[in-house]
Amino acid sequence: MILNHISYYIVLDLFICCKLGLRKGMLKSTPVHHSSLKFSSELNFQVKLHAFLLWASIGFLMPVGILIIRISSRVQCGRRLKIIFLSHVVLQMAAVLLATGAAVLSVRNFDNSFSNMHQRIGLGLYGLILVQPLIGFLRPHRGVKLRSIWYTIHWLFGTVISIIGIINIYFGLNAYEKKSSESLRIWKLLLAFQLVIFSFIYLLQGRWDYIKKQGVILGDEQISPTDVQISRSPQHTNHKDLPSSIML
Repeated sequence: MILNHISYYIVLDLFICCKLGLRKGMLKSTPVHHSSLKFSSELNFQVKLHAFLLWASIGFLMPVGILIIRISSRVQCGRRLKIIFLSHVVLQMAAVLLATGAAVLSVRNFDNSFSNMHQRIGLGLYGLILVQPLIGFLRPHRGVKLRSIWYTIHWLFGTVISIIGIINIYFGLNAYEKKSSESLRIWKLLLAFQLVIFSFIYLLQGRWDYIKKQGVILGDEQISPTDVQISRSPQHTNHKDLPSSIML
Protein backbone atom coordinates (compact mmCIF):
# COMPACT_ATOMS: atom_id res chain seq x y z
CA MET A 1 0.00 0.00 0.00
CA ILE A 2 2.80 2.35 0.92
CA LEU A 3 4.56 1.45 -2.31
CA ASN A 4 1.45 2.35 -4.27
CA HIS A 5 1.34 5.80 -2.60
CA ILE A 6 5.04 6.30 -3.31
CA SER A 7 4.64 5.32 -6.95
CA TYR A 8 1.62 7.61 -7.22
CA TYR A 9 3.61 10.61 -5.93
CA ILE A 10 6.53 9.75 -8.17
CA VAL A 11 4.29 9.73 -11.25
CA LEU A 12 2.69 13.00 -10.13
CA ASP A 13 6.09 14.62 -9.68
CA LEU A 14 7.18 13.44 -13.10
CA PHE A 15 4.02 14.87 -14.64
CA ILE A 16 4.56 18.24 -12.92
CA CYS A 17 8.21 18.33 -14.00
CA CYS A 18 7.27 17.57 -17.58
CA LYS A 19 4.66 20.30 -17.54
CA LEU A 20 7.13 22.80 -16.12
CA GLY A 21 9.65 21.76 -18.72
CA LEU A 22 7.18 22.42 -21.49
CA ARG A 23 6.45 25.87 -20.06
CA LYS A 24 10.14 26.65 -19.87
CA GLY A 25 10.51 25.55 -23.48
CA MET A 26 7.70 27.85 -24.49
CA LEU A 27 9.29 30.72 -22.57
CA LYS A 28 12.60 30.06 -24.31
CA SER A 29 10.92 30.13 -27.70
CA THR A 30 9.22 33.46 -26.94
CA PRO A 31 12.31 35.62 -27.64
CA VAL A 32 12.49 34.11 -31.10
CA HIS A 33 8.97 35.41 -31.71
CA HIS A 34 9.96 38.86 -30.49
CA SER A 35 13.05 38.86 -32.70
CA SER A 36 10.90 38.06 -35.72
CA LEU A 37 8.66 40.98 -34.82
CA LYS A 38 11.73 43.19 -34.50
CA PHE A 39 12.94 42.07 -37.93
CA SER A 40 9.51 42.81 -39.33
CA SER A 41 9.62 46.39 -38.07
CA GLU A 42 13.16 46.77 -39.42
CA LEU A 43 12.06 45.51 -42.81
CA ASN A 44 9.16 47.96 -42.72
CA PHE A 45 11.60 50.81 -42.14
CA GLN A 46 13.78 49.65 -45.02
CA VAL A 47 10.79 49.55 -47.37
CA LYS A 48 9.86 53.11 -46.40
CA LEU A 49 13.46 54.24 -46.88
CA HIS A 50 13.48 52.58 -50.31
CA ALA A 51 10.30 54.45 -51.24
CA PHE A 52 11.64 57.79 -49.99
CA LEU A 53 14.89 57.44 -51.95
CA LEU A 54 13.07 56.68 -55.18
CA TRP A 55 10.60 59.52 -54.66
CA ALA A 56 13.48 61.94 -54.00
CA SER A 57 15.29 60.63 -57.09
CA ILE A 58 12.64 60.10 -59.77
CA GLY A 59 9.72 61.96 -58.27
CA PHE A 60 11.53 65.19 -57.33
CA LEU A 61 15.17 65.73 -58.39
CA MET A 62 14.80 64.50 -61.97
CA PRO A 63 11.71 66.64 -62.76
CA VAL A 64 13.33 69.68 -61.15
CA GLY A 65 16.45 69.11 -63.23
CA ILE A 66 14.31 68.97 -66.38
CA LEU A 67 12.50 72.20 -65.47
CA ILE A 68 15.81 73.97 -64.81
CA ILE A 69 17.46 72.99 -68.10
CA ARG A 70 14.40 74.23 -70.02
CA ILE A 71 15.20 77.74 -68.81
CA SER A 72 18.42 77.72 -70.87
CA SER A 73 16.51 78.12 -74.14
CA ARG A 74 15.61 81.71 -73.16
CA VAL A 75 18.91 82.73 -71.52
CA GLN A 76 21.56 84.62 -73.50
CA CYS A 77 24.12 85.27 -70.76
CA GLY A 78 26.97 82.76 -70.91
CA ARG A 79 27.54 82.80 -67.16
CA ARG A 80 23.90 82.08 -66.39
CA LEU A 81 23.86 79.30 -68.98
CA LYS A 82 26.83 77.68 -67.27
CA ILE A 83 25.14 77.88 -63.86
CA ILE A 84 21.94 76.38 -65.25
CA PHE A 85 23.84 73.56 -66.95
CA LEU A 86 25.84 72.72 -63.81
CA SER A 87 22.66 72.77 -61.71
CA HIS A 88 21.06 70.33 -64.13
CA VAL A 89 24.06 67.99 -63.99
CA VAL A 90 24.29 68.08 -60.18
CA LEU A 91 20.58 67.38 -59.71
CA GLN A 92 20.57 64.52 -62.20
CA MET A 93 23.68 62.89 -60.76
CA ALA A 94 22.24 63.18 -57.25
CA ALA A 95 19.08 61.50 -58.56
CA VAL A 96 21.15 58.64 -60.03
CA LEU A 97 23.00 58.13 -56.73
CA LEU A 98 19.77 58.03 -54.73
CA ALA A 99 18.22 55.57 -57.18
CA THR A 100 21.34 53.40 -56.89
CA GLY A 101 21.05 53.43 -53.09
CA ALA A 102 17.41 52.38 -53.34
CA ALA A 103 18.31 49.56 -55.75
CA VAL A 104 21.09 48.26 -53.46
CA LEU A 105 18.71 48.35 -50.51
CA SER A 106 16.17 46.36 -52.48
CA VAL A 107 18.66 43.70 -53.63
CA ARG A 108 20.14 43.16 -50.16
CA ASN A 109 16.99 43.10 -48.02
CA PHE A 110 13.92 42.40 -50.14
CA ASP A 111 12.51 39.28 -51.75
CA ASN A 112 13.05 40.20 -55.39
CA SER A 113 11.15 37.45 -57.13
CA PHE A 114 9.94 39.94 -59.78
CA SER A 115 6.45 38.54 -59.45
CA ASN A 116 4.76 41.96 -59.47
CA MET A 117 4.67 44.89 -61.86
CA HIS A 118 6.54 47.25 -59.51
CA GLN A 119 9.68 45.08 -59.42
CA ARG A 120 9.67 44.38 -63.15
CA ILE A 121 9.30 48.03 -64.10
CA GLY A 122 11.88 49.00 -61.49
CA LEU A 123 14.50 46.68 -63.00
CA GLY A 124 14.10 48.08 -66.51
CA LEU A 125 13.85 51.62 -65.20
CA TYR A 126 17.13 51.38 -63.33
CA GLY A 127 18.84 50.28 -66.53
CA LEU A 128 17.58 53.42 -68.27
CA ILE A 129 18.71 55.55 -65.33
CA LEU A 130 22.27 54.25 -65.74
CA VAL A 131 22.28 54.81 -69.51
CA GLN A 132 20.95 58.39 -69.37
CA PRO A 133 24.06 59.97 -67.73
CA LEU A 134 26.29 58.29 -70.31
CA ILE A 135 24.22 59.85 -73.08
CA GLY A 136 24.51 63.21 -71.35
CA PHE A 137 28.29 63.06 -71.10
CA LEU A 138 28.66 62.03 -74.75
CA ARG A 139 26.90 65.14 -76.08
CA PRO A 140 28.38 66.61 -79.29
CA HIS A 141 29.31 70.29 -79.56
CA ARG A 142 26.77 72.78 -80.85
CA GLY A 143 26.80 73.13 -84.62
CA VAL A 144 27.52 69.45 -85.25
CA LYS A 145 24.83 67.56 -87.18
CA LEU A 146 24.70 64.79 -84.57
CA ARG A 147 23.71 67.36 -81.95
CA SER A 148 20.04 67.25 -82.97
CA ILE A 149 19.96 63.45 -82.86
CA TRP A 150 21.71 63.44 -79.48
CA TYR A 151 19.32 66.03 -78.06
CA THR A 152 16.28 64.06 -79.22
CA ILE A 153 17.55 60.83 -77.64
CA HIS A 154 18.57 62.54 -74.40
CA TRP A 155 15.24 64.38 -74.12
CA LEU A 156 13.28 61.22 -74.93
CA PHE A 157 15.13 59.13 -72.34
CA GLY A 158 14.68 61.77 -69.66
CA THR A 159 10.96 62.14 -70.34
CA VAL A 160 10.34 58.38 -70.42
CA ILE A 161 12.29 57.84 -67.17
CA SER A 162 10.34 60.55 -65.36
CA ILE A 163 6.91 59.40 -66.54
CA ILE A 164 7.47 55.65 -66.02
CA GLY A 165 9.26 56.30 -62.72
CA ILE A 166 6.33 58.27 -61.30
CA ILE A 167 3.90 55.58 -62.47
CA ASN A 168 6.06 52.95 -60.78
CA ILE A 169 5.96 54.93 -57.53
CA TYR A 170 2.20 54.47 -57.53
CA PHE A 171 2.64 50.74 -58.21
CA GLY A 172 4.99 50.56 -55.23
CA LEU A 173 2.53 52.38 -52.97
CA ASN A 174 -0.24 49.96 -53.98
CA ALA A 175 2.02 46.94 -53.33
CA TYR A 176 2.90 48.27 -49.88
CA GLU A 177 -0.77 48.84 -49.05
CA LYS A 178 -1.61 45.24 -49.90
CA LYS A 179 1.18 43.78 -47.74
CA SER A 180 0.90 46.10 -44.76
CA SER A 181 -2.85 46.87 -44.84
CA GLU A 182 -1.85 50.48 -44.19
CA SER A 183 -3.67 53.27 -46.02
CA LEU A 184 -1.44 55.54 -48.10
CA ARG A 185 -4.19 57.69 -49.57
CA ILE A 186 -2.77 60.94 -48.20
CA TRP A 187 0.65 60.23 -49.76
CA LYS A 188 -0.95 59.47 -53.11
CA LEU A 189 -2.86 62.74 -53.00
CA LEU A 190 0.28 64.69 -52.09
CA LEU A 191 2.19 63.07 -54.96
CA ALA A 192 -0.65 63.89 -57.36
CA PHE A 193 -0.65 67.52 -56.15
CA GLN A 194 3.10 67.71 -56.74
CA LEU A 195 2.69 66.36 -60.26
CA VAL A 196 0.05 68.98 -61.03
CA ILE A 197 2.43 71.74 -59.88
CA PHE A 198 5.31 70.37 -61.97
CA SER A 199 3.08 69.96 -65.03
CA PHE A 200 1.79 73.53 -64.68
CA ILE A 201 5.34 74.91 -64.47
CA TYR A 202 6.40 72.80 -67.47
CA LEU A 203 3.54 74.12 -69.61
CA LEU A 204 4.03 77.67 -68.36
CA GLN A 205 7.69 77.61 -69.41
CA GLY A 206 6.68 76.82 -72.98
CA ARG A 207 4.20 79.70 -73.16
CA TRP A 208 5.89 82.31 -70.97
CA ASP A 209 7.51 84.24 -73.82
CA TYR A 210 4.22 84.28 -75.72
CA ILE A 211 2.41 85.53 -72.63
CA LYS A 212 4.87 88.38 -72.19
CA LYS A 213 4.49 89.42 -75.85
CA GLN A 214 0.75 89.92 -75.49
CA GLY A 215 1.29 93.43 -74.12
CA VAL A 216 3.84 94.41 -76.80
CA ILE A 217 3.32 94.99 -80.54
CA LEU A 218 6.45 94.20 -82.51
CA GLY A 219 7.27 95.81 -85.84
CA ASP A 220 7.28 92.58 -87.85
CA GLU A 221 4.42 90.95 -85.98
CA GLN A 222 1.08 90.51 -87.71
CA ILE A 223 -1.72 92.41 -86.04
CA SER A 224 -5.22 91.06 -86.15
CA PRO A 225 -8.14 93.43 -86.87
CA THR A 226 -9.17 93.28 -83.23
CA ASP A 227 -5.79 94.79 -82.26
CA VAL A 228 -6.35 97.89 -84.37
CA GLN A 229 -8.16 100.65 -82.60
CA ILE A 230 -10.41 102.55 -84.98
CA SER A 231 -9.90 106.19 -84.09
CA ARG A 232 -12.25 107.69 -86.63
CA SER A 233 -15.95 107.08 -86.91
CA PRO A 234 -17.80 107.07 -90.25
CA GLN A 235 -19.33 110.45 -89.44
CA HIS A 236 -15.90 112.12 -89.29
CA THR A 237 -14.63 110.66 -92.54
CA ASN A 238 -12.80 113.28 -94.58
CA HIS A 239 -14.21 114.02 -98.02
CA LYS A 240 -10.73 113.67 -99.44
CA ASP A 241 -10.88 109.97 -98.62
CA LEU A 242 -14.09 109.44 -100.63
CA PRO A 243 -14.03 108.32 -104.23
CA SER A 244 -14.23 111.12 -106.82
CA SER A 245 -17.52 109.77 -108.13
CA ILE A 246 -19.24 110.67 -104.88
CA MET A 247 -17.84 114.20 -104.74
CA LEU A 248 -20.33 116.81 -105.88
